[in-house]
Amino acid sequence: MTLARQHRIQVVAHRGASEEAPEHTLAAYKKAIEDGADALECDVRLTADGHLVCVHDRRVNRTSNGRGAVSALELADLAALDFGSWKARDNRDSWKTRDEEPDWEHLPEDPEDREDTSVLTLERLLELVADAGRRVELAIETKHPTRWAGQVEERLLVLLKRFGLDAPATAADSPVRVMSFSARSLHRVRAASPTLPTVYLLQFLSPRLRDGRLPAGVRIAGPSIRIVRNHPAYIERLKNAGHQVHVWTVNEPEDVDLCVDLGIDAIITNRPRAVLSQLGRGD
Repeated sequence: MTLARQHRIQVVAHRGASEEAPEHTLAAYKKAIEDGADALECDVRLTADGHLVCVHDRRVNRTSNGRGAVSALELADLAALDFGSWKARDNRDSWKTRDEEPDWEHLPEDPEDREDTSVLTLERLLELVADAGRRVELAIETKHPTRWAGQVEERLLVLLKRFGLDAPATAADSPVRVMSFSARSLHRVRAASPTLPTVYLLQFLSPRLRDGRLPAGVRIAGPSIRIVRNHPAYIERLKNAGHQVHVWTVNEPEDVDLCVDLGIDAIITNRPRAVLSQLGRGD
C-alpha cells in the first residue's frame, strides 16, 4: 500500500513507549523521547494529599506491587511502591511470541535507577519535557473520581501556570493539550484557560455526535481506532467541520495505514518507534 503523506502526522507516545517500558514511568517517557516521539500522552490522577500523578487505573494494583485507590493514597505511599517489575515479568513471560526479545536495557533494576520506575508526578514529567532539547508536546488526560470533581483540573492548571503553559497566545502555539472523556472536565479547563487546546475522547460513537459536532469550544476529536475502522465517514465529517482528529490506540501497521489514508492528525501509540519507522521517519 502506498501511503499518502500530504501532511505530517504527529506521533504520540501512549503512556510513554509503553510497549517497551513500564507505562507512565520516567523510563517509558525517556525512551519515547529517545525514539523521536513528537508528543507524550499521560493520564493524571489526584492523590489524597493533592499531587497529580501519572497513573491510568483508579487503583494501583495492576501496575505496582501495592494495592488501593490512588485517591486514597498520599504521594509518599505511592513513592514507596515499585511501578516497574510487573512489566519485566510480563515481558519475560511473553517475549517468545515476538520476533525478538524485548530491550531489557529500559527495565532498570539497579536501586540508583529507582526514579525511572517509581511513581511519576506530572511535575516531574513536565520537567523532563522542558529539558528534552527539542519541542516535545504533552497530551494530558484528566482522570477524576467524583470525590475530586473539579480539583483535578484546578491543580492541573496551577501546575501548568508554574511552567508557563496555562495560557498560550493561541491553541496552535500550545505544546500542551488536555484530553478527557468528560465534556464537563473540558468545560472547566476552557473556562479557566480559553486558549488551551482540548480533546474530546470517544470510546463509542454517540448518535448525537455522528454529524461531526463536538462539545462547545472543543476543536479536537479523540476517537478510538475501533471507531475509525467502523465509521471512516465520521472522520470525514469531523474534518469537514474543521476539527483535528487524534486517534487512540494505534499499534497495528494496517491501522497506521488507515489513519494516513483518512488524514488523521495524530496517532497515539504504544509503539512510537515502530510507527515513526512506518511513516518514513525512523533512523
